[in-house]
Amino acid sequence: MKYHIWTEGCQMNVADSRRAAAALERLGYGYTAVPDDADVIILNTCVVRQSAEDKAVGRLQSLKPIKKKNPDLVINLMGCMVGVRNEHPRLRQRFPQVDVFSPPSDFGPLLDFLTQREGQRIEQQQTADRNSMMDGELILPEYEKGHLITGFISIILGCSHACTYCIIPSRRGRERSRAPEGIVREARSLAEQGVKEITLLGQIVDRYGVDRPDYPRLEGLLAQLNEIDGLERLRFLTSHPNYMTDELINSVAQLPKVMPHVEVPIQAGDDEVLESMRRGYTVEQYRRLIEKIRARIPGVSIGTDVIVGFCGETDAQFENTYNLLADLKLDVAHLARYSPREGTISATRMADDVPDEVKWERFRRLEELQKSISEEIHKSRVGTLTEVLFEDQRKGLWRGRDPNNKIVFAEQNPDAHPDLLGKVGRVQINWAGPWAMRGVLSDPDSRA
Repeated sequence: MKYHIWTEGCQMNVADSRRAAAALERLGYGYTAVPDDADVIILNTCVVRQSAEDKAVGRLQSLKPIKKKNPDLVINLMGCMVGVRNEHPRLRQRFPQVDVFSPPSDFGPLLDFLTQREGQRIEQQQTADRNSMMDGELILPEYEKGHLITGFISIILGCSHACTYCIIPSRRGRERSRAPEGIVREARSLAEQGVKEITLLGQIVDRYGVDRPDYPRLEGLLAQLNEIDGLERLRFLTSHPNYMTDELINSVAQLPKVMPHVEVPIQAGDDEVLESMRRGYTVEQYRRLIEKIRARIPGVSIGTDVIVGFCGETDAQFENTYNLLADLKLDVAHLARYSPREGTISATRMADDVPDEVKWERFRRLEELQKSISEEIHKSRVGTLTEVLFEDQRKGLWRGRDPNNKIVFAEQNPDAHPDLLGKVGRVQINWAGPWAMRGVLSDPDSRA
């Protein structure tokens, strides 16, 4: 018996797919990269943007002939396209080829379906898998064993902030933190299987523990994970300007395994637009936060998110965003053009009145600006040494990331050190572009 998984969207979906794959392997299924050969197919979907939903619909349609050829094939639709509300009747009418509908981060319905279909053979194993899911143990799926260097752990599910443009609260439900002991067990099990770096995930990750006074806050959880043997690096995303506390900033500066990189979205550089988005802060408050982060965390790199063309955004308001990014010179800016999503406040109560060609023009201007900023930052690193955790090889070069989350390609003598997978080596940078840096491996065993 074989399974196939298609994953679209954020790192949370990647983590959810990995856990679902591990559960299927415990039931005796093996992975296949060919959908036609599978007995179970999981489509883990994203609907944050229309393009992501369109991809999922296209993939679902492509499975119709496979299902017709093999009626016993089990198709499981999972993730944000399903959501946490009971929309199964509508989806079932639209996609009759789907057998099982699973909410985000929950593959329980698939296990129930397989149990009912295959009976007692997997009933006991299903119970064990559910217990494993609850207590945090994770055995990596076979196709990732031995070469997965970086992993993701969702520590807080859902979101209760409700920005006007965001569909996540209605799709993933209210905010709820996972138990810290389960997170620690999951991280320890990943480290024991060779994972060297773990990124903690949440829609607003720094709100971890807010809903549970008996849980530690994020800085306390990081302190626990920092003690895990074999784990080299810790990261977390995504933060929110309102909830990045002094204690969290200090923990990034002080805990040796927590990398000096933070993701703090601004979304817009104009106060009126931010208010319309219901972000809850001003541009000046964001500026002060960036100053504080840079002052307290030596050598920190900072990433941000920006939406262009939000409802009612004027040319002058966009220029405020452009000027803010030009002034702050952040390391990374993840850009998106606004698109209304059904069920959000902005889609219901606001007009999508910025023409698409204007959105594209604003997008490209910010893209060029950030390209020049990133290249300037990277070129300032030429001649310096940086520690790189190597994740794979590309075109004869080892590829990895440094503490600032920068992609670094390294040249090396293959006779001296043929295998650097999972090792941390010192690389002297001799070339820099806007999206990556390149250098010569000077000490492959500096942290191995």
